[in-house]
Amino acid sequence: MKFKFNNIIKYLVLSDLIFYTGWGLITPIFAIFIVNNIQGGTILIAGIASSIYWILRSVLRVPIGVFLDNRKGEKGDYFFLVIGFFIVSLVPFGYLISKFPWHIYGLQAIYGIGMAMAGSGWSAIFTKHIDKGKEATEWGLDSTSYGIGMGLAAIIGGGAVTKFGFNPVFIAVGIIGLLGVVILLCIRKNIKGVFDGVHPFSLKRIFNGERK
Repeated sequence: MKFKFNNIIKYLVLSDLIFYTGWGLITPIFAIFIVNNIQGGTILIAGIASSIYWILRSVLRVPIGVFLDNRKGEKGDYFFLVIGFFIVSLVPFGYLISKFPWHIYGLQAIYGIGMAMAGSGWSAIFTKHIDKGKEATEWGLDSTSYGIGMGLAAIIGGGAVTKFGFNPVFIAVGIIGLLGVVILLCIRKNIKGVFDGVHPFSLKRIFNGERK
């Protein structure tokens, strides 16, 4: 079976694959890091940290989505996607200097906010550019690619932490995440409204001047 997709879909899927594979290195063993490396770290604290991330990521998706839907063009979608992934890519570097539970809580909050931004922008752009008649295939391709990536990364991450410790793996996660952001820059010229005579990340235009 031969698959042919447009470039925006290809790069969005590739960015997802790279980004989530990076996080797959540490997600399954993050609780172990908290218990072993954070002062007073317990399984409860790991649970709270996970809750902070998921709750913020979830509750912010709808208001961010409403905000983006009220903007003309795709400039806002692209801005939130790139900046969101960039913010999240910095979080692993924060883990390197974390010592107390509140450090982890703060980083998880940033992680959740960043993913809410990125997820809203990614979904909007993907939906607008999905190839007609291939909707299920392309959504499935994305899910399959990052699912397999995270699955394999879990094994690699566990082995890497066992041999080298957490810090080198956190650095790798951050670098891989930034690579995912760089991949997104490859489609900036194809995103409607990004190049219209103003800087693609003009906050004034995004927040004030692009209402429908």
